[in-house]
Amino acid sequence: MVTKYLNKTDLLPLTCSRKGTCCHGNTVFLNPWEIIQLSQEKKITTQQFIEDFTEDGGIRLKFNGKQDSRGKSSCNLYVENFGCSVHLGRPLACRLFPIGRQIQNEEIQYIHQGEQFPCLNGCPEVIDLPKLSLENYLKGQATESFEIAQDHYLEIVQNLADIAFTLLLDTGLAASGETVTLKEWRKMGEESPLALSKRINKEWHSLLLTPTIQGFSDPIQFTSQHNELLQTKAQADFELLSTLEEVQNASIEIMAITLYLSKAIGADPTSLVEHWIEIAKENGANE
Repeated sequence: MVTKYLNKTDLLPLTCSRKGTCCHGNTVFLNPWEIIQLSQEKKITTQQFIEDFTEDGGIRLKFNGKQDSRGKSSCNLYVENFGCSVHLGRPLACRLFPIGRQIQNEEIQYIHQGEQFPCLNGCPEVIDLPKLSLENYLKGQATESFEIAQDHYLEIVQNLADIAFTLLLDTGLAASGETVTLKEWRKMGEESPLALSKRINKEWHSLLLTPTIQGFSDPIQFTSQHNELLQTKAQADFELLSTLEEVQNASIEIMAITLYLSKAIGADPTSLVEHWIEIAKENGANE
């Protein structure tokens, strides 16, 4: 499919027709900061929000509500003839829709898929509404704090991957000639989010998605504290490892956690893990 790259000055039919088309038949992944924003807006605990409104272990919104005229099910946070029930806490994917966002060579790029602007497929009447520049649209959707959180979680993904590398390369595991670890890394890169979540023990899963953190309204403060909690947990767990088998299992588990979080922020686990496998092999690991 053709990818269109956008400038912030581009004028686009971004004025919503409020038909709720974007709330039907889509896939919306959630990072941990977004989960707590949604649960606060819903006035329930993060654990209750995960149980009631998500799937894939907690990182994807359920779209199992009433179907629209196209036969597409609504997000279960959508209320017919009203709209999003958590509009103020909605995640970045919903704020950006139908725009995509990616980072290449440390540069943020805004995109949409297809030759025709996506909204025209479900809401053709927007063509007659006033156009907005992408920059003004982003301001109106208050995306800044959500983009900050997303970018910080990308850094946390790399920090977790670094722990998996340390366990593989700095403990004698790679030097032992074992070949299981990288094979498992590659296998996990192809697994579904739900399969990855089942590889993660309950304590790690809870710390990853429902951490106890003060200052949840500030994405920088929240993600910094979350990174510290994850690093502390890893150090406490892995400094007691005594056998290469334990080290191997730990490296595989922390990579599962890494790939699961990467999926939550919309990254491509398959590409990431292939890149990391090549780095590990260049530094003496075997497959």
